[in-house]
Amino acid sequence: MKLVYLGTPEMAVPPLEALHAAGHDVVLVITRPDRRRGRGSAVSPSPVKAAAERLGLPVSHEMTDATTAGAELGVVVAYGRIIPPSVLDVLPMVNLHFSLLPRWRGAAPVERALLAGDDRTGVCVMRVEEGLDTGDVLSCAEVPIGPRATAESLREELVELGSRLLVETLASGLDRSTPQSTDGVTYAEKLTTEDRRLAWELAADHLDRVVRVGGAWTTFRGKRLKVLDARPVPDPAPDGGGGPGAGALPGTLVGPTVVRCGTGCLELLRVQPEGKPPMDAGSWANGARPEGDRLGT
Repeated sequence: MKLVYLGTPEMAVPPLEALHAAGHDVVLVITRPDRRRGRGSAVSPSPVKAAAERLGLPVSHEMTDATTAGAELGVVVAYGRIIPPSVLDVLPMVNLHFSLLPRWRGAAPVERALLAGDDRTGVCVMRVEEGLDTGDVLSCAEVPIGPRATAESLREELVELGSRLLVETLASGLDRSTPQSTDGVTYAEKLTTEDRRLAWELAADHLDRVVRVGGAWTTFRGKRLKVLDARPVPDPAPDGGGGPGAGALPGTLVGPTVVRCGTGCLELLRVQPEGKPPMDAGSWANGARPEGDRLGT
């Protein structure tokens, strides 16, 4: 099949490679323009553009080029822009979306599913229409969200599964699809810095999920402290009883690396103090002597 492929980030590279390996004729790859990625002033291509050039595929940054490329179908994977009706009127498209639609339509479905405590997620191949992720579903596959799953590990699993599903769906034809239910619709807005802040008055189980989403942070003695890994642990002084940290407010370190939460405690496993490299939380505690201090104040 002659395809135009639209994608931008690293997670959109394996589906492109899978389509190419399956023998599809990718006549054009459309991706977001080169930009600064990381430190320094030099611009660099998107991961999808770099992969396309490696595969010898033509690349464009103009979405309207999809309409004149001579393709039968457009395939969208994390492209980062809404496809306008003027393009869809000329070229039908499908989208590989990383959730179980209609749950978590939008920009950050993997992170939102994890943060909400969902016990499963998945991938769907859907028709692209004018609305945000509202098109009919062609195929779906689901995966459980394990108790220690991270957004990164889920993305890796979903990308591998989704790449296979996309190839299988195109091979089986696009004649049959199912309209999305109007029940259970949720929207996955992109996470903000505030979403990743550890609000210690919340339950330890929720804060554990914030850490597993990635980018979690708090403050310690007036400087930012990133929390890279953690786990919920029992409160050593539940219900105001005796024991270490009895009566301590949420955010208080009731042990060298154990933080009181609104419910339960969170044990810090790996952290990154401001201006320093990532380190084991025990090593950080040996140097900082934080026990009794309160994080996030």
